Amino acid sequence: MDFDTQLIRALQEDGRASIHALSERLGQSRATVSARLRTMVSDGTVRVVAAVDPGFLGQHVLAHVSIRVDGPAAPVAVRLGELPETVLVSAVAGVYDLVTEVRLATMPALHDLLARIRAIPGVNDINTLIYTSILRGFFVSEYRGGITLDGIDSALIEQLQLDGRTSYRRLGEIARLSPSAVASRVQRLVEAGVIKISAVEGRSLSSRQLSMGIGLNLAGPGQELVEELRGWHGVEFAALTLGRFDAVITLGGPTAGALHASLERIRSLAGVERTDSWQHLAVFKEDYARTLHARPAH
Repeated sequence: MDFDTQLIRALQEDGRASIHALSERLGQSRATVSARLRTMVSDGTVRVVAAVDPGFLGQHVLAHVSIRVDGPAAPVAVRLGELPETVLVSAVAGVYDLVTEVRLATMPALHDLLARIRAIPGVNDINTLIYTSILRGFFVSEYRGGITLDGIDSALIEQLQLDGRTSYRRLGEIARLSPSAVASRVQRLVEAGVIKISAVEGRSLSSRQLSMGIGLNLAGPGQELVEELRGWHGVEFAALTLGRFDAVITLGGPTAGALHASLERIRSLAGVERTDSWQHLAVFKEDYARTLHARPAH
């Protein structure tokens, strides 16, 4: 694994890891880590941002929608990106032309959204997977309930959604609190699962990182698959689903060969009966930021 990939993986696990901690983990000098991170952020290779857990927002229905289009896919992708319920819109190579991830409060809201997607000019067919359990995801933090947000918390979260590595000094200026007081608030939000701060990587065939989606049909409950995916660094997202697949995952890798090797590894797991895959070609939207207001514990 090259240095850039190692750095991104470390930031996906802890987006606010200090330069000192990153340098120790990666075996590089602090100057090297700091310079490389600045370059990767400035050229759009990676963004480090906070995302609010969907459970905290009351978004209890998460789904993956695959879309076939008539004609060019880009106009449809742009329309999908304008929908507030979509957090990811990507053009793919495979049976379908586009995939989108959506987050909503209720099943009736999902049915309404699917009707709106079908009505977009150029949409020919859609197929929906409902996530029943998120096994691995950089922007799902498992909100545990019982926390109250005030206006300061909301302001901090909104800034961290723009830049997850904003310094505690700068956050303190925004909140009119000391850096130590702000650090305590941010830590509380992370530990309670209200937010997760992680890295979003640029996606395209010309970028240094390729991405592949895989749908799995399983022979049973897939316990080996569950345990394997939770500890596998090549897996960026994994969920059990209802629909044409029993599970769906996203793999990241530096080359097509690396993705193929990971796919072969998945096919060899006990209980995996069949796989279907699609390659992400261009991401039109990847945005987990949401406007917040102070809200009571729930």
